[in-house]
Amino acid sequence: MSVEINNIILSNNLDGYILPKNDNYFTEYSKINNLKSITNFSGSAGFAIFLKNKKYLFVDGRYTIQAEKEVGKNYKICEIPYVWPKDILKKKIKIGFDPHLFTWETLNKYFGIEYSLIPLNIKFQKKTNKKDIYPFFSLKTAIAGESVTSKINRLIKIMKKKKIDYNFISSGENICWLLNIRGKDLPNSPIANCKMILTRDKKIYFFSSKNKIKKIKLSHKKLKMHFLNEDNILKCLIGLKNGNFCIDSKTCSVFEESLINYKFKIVDKEDSLYALKSLKNKTEIKNMVNAHIEDGVALTKFLYWIKNLNINNLTEKKIEKKIENFRKSSKNYLYPSFDTIAGSGPNGAVIHYRSDKFSNRKLKKDDLLLLDSGGQYKWGTTDVTRTVCFSNVSNKVKNTFTRVLKGHIAVALSNIKKEKNGHNIDKIARKSLNSIGLDYRHGTGHGVGAFLNVHEGPQGISKNNYVKLKEGMILSNEPGFYKKNDFGIRIENLVFIKKVKSKLFFKNLTMAPIDTDLINLKMLNKKEKNYLFKYHFEVYNNISPFLNTNEKKWLANLI
Repeated sequence: MSVEINNIILSNNLDGYILPKNDNYFTEYSKINNLKSITNFSGSAGFAIFLKNKKYLFVDGRYTIQAEKEVGKNYKICEIPYVWPKDILKKKIKIGFDPHLFTWETLNKYFGIEYSLIPLNIKFQKKTNKKDIYPFFSLKTAIAGESVTSKINRLIKIMKKKKIDYNFISSGENICWLLNIRGKDLPNSPIANCKMILTRDKKIYFFSSKNKIKKIKLSHKKLKMHFLNEDNILKCLIGLKNGNFCIDSKTCSVFEESLINYKFKIVDKEDSLYALKSLKNKTEIKNMVNAHIEDGVALTKFLYWIKNLNINNLTEKKIEKKIENFRKSSKNYLYPSFDTIAGSGPNGAVIHYRSDKFSNRKLKKDDLLLLDSGGQYKWGTTDVTRTVCFSNVSNKVKNTFTRVLKGHIAVALSNIKKEKNGHNIDKIARKSLNSIGLDYRHGTGHGVGAFLNVHEGPQGISKNNYVKLKEGMILSNEPGFYKKNDFGIRIENLVFIKKVKSKLFFKNLTMAPIDTDLINLKMLNKKEKNYLFKYHFEVYNNISPFLNTNEKKWLANLI
């Protein structure tokens, strides 16, 4: 156990302490990761509980294998949502926590009401390096597709309907969307770490580092914006008249909620911006289409290169660098939308694998390569996974890949009006694998932002997502299969929901070929074969103008 955490437990007369992965902005990816520094677990989601004589690490199904490898035998690994702290810890014990790093929604889910939760003002987070301070910038309405004024008016209308006087917006991604701003506070997302209060008369109290606001002060000077330091929320609240508040239960910390609750009545805990942001306008869709064509060119060139190469000297690290170099050839490419996953052979079975100097494998001819990568472009976000082979694979592997492909196609062709939500579509995705007793331990799809986070809610395709799917939503379609210590398979495209007359259907954004060497065509029915032909034909039409002669011939042969 960390000496520091052990001292916290002893000096505060506690039975344990809980440490999350997130920082006080509750983002998936952040530059500071206390959980990794103490446990060595590097996944994007999870938390640890330290007791006097035992340590637990809670992760979801994407990270169980990874967690076992990274933290060793020092921690008991628990898979959520099947196991929560309340399921295994003795009742009535005292657990310490940092109120800046947890929401009540989270703590209630973890512990219920049978535990004594003790808030402690303890800071693990290091101060931001001055070199890491990047100014926020604004997007023109022509790029965002809707003006800030229009978005604020739509939100105010909802506030009035719900009789809300003040809206505390604590999600940086939602503020970025509402105010048409972006930043560089996260390693892979153009998110600005900030919080704000919007009043019914359209006043904005904007909380952030004052070193970052110079540009948006000029671009947003027509709005009634008051810029305050990020630690001035209490001072601002004291100056406001009594009224009803809306907070975001997902990102409003226990500390912030207690400040608001002291003087005001909290009447709503659901930030309406999640739903508004999920419905992309025509301009956002157009930007995403353009970004995916550029990304498709990079990935198609990469796939041609690796499929026609002697792979003997290739390592996972070299593959990561190569796909990054292909993307960099686009003038609109900015940086990866997440850390590239290049898992060869058994590493491909680690769902969110990330190579390091110890795990970095040389590719072998008989390996499968699972490559999950994406980019942030001006002005779109991409995320795509392809599984590639370099020799004739066994019938068992080929048949498994084909079942994953059948699930992928079933999602792509699903009747959204009939299925209605991601829960129902998730069942369709797993049907072929489930028919022979196979499955995968992650959702089939997540929502995606438009030049924002690569993972975005509330929409998704998973067992527990009942959000109604609507026109303009963007999601991933990524069924998979993973055989521990052997191989991993995943096929991922991003799609958006298009409406023609009264019909809703998924339209592919991702434009990159699927490895036909891994497909058992005898297992595909006529409808599935037709889909595959049309998809590769569409990829060729969009990508071929940017390919050289050999790349074009190779791509044409896949149709």
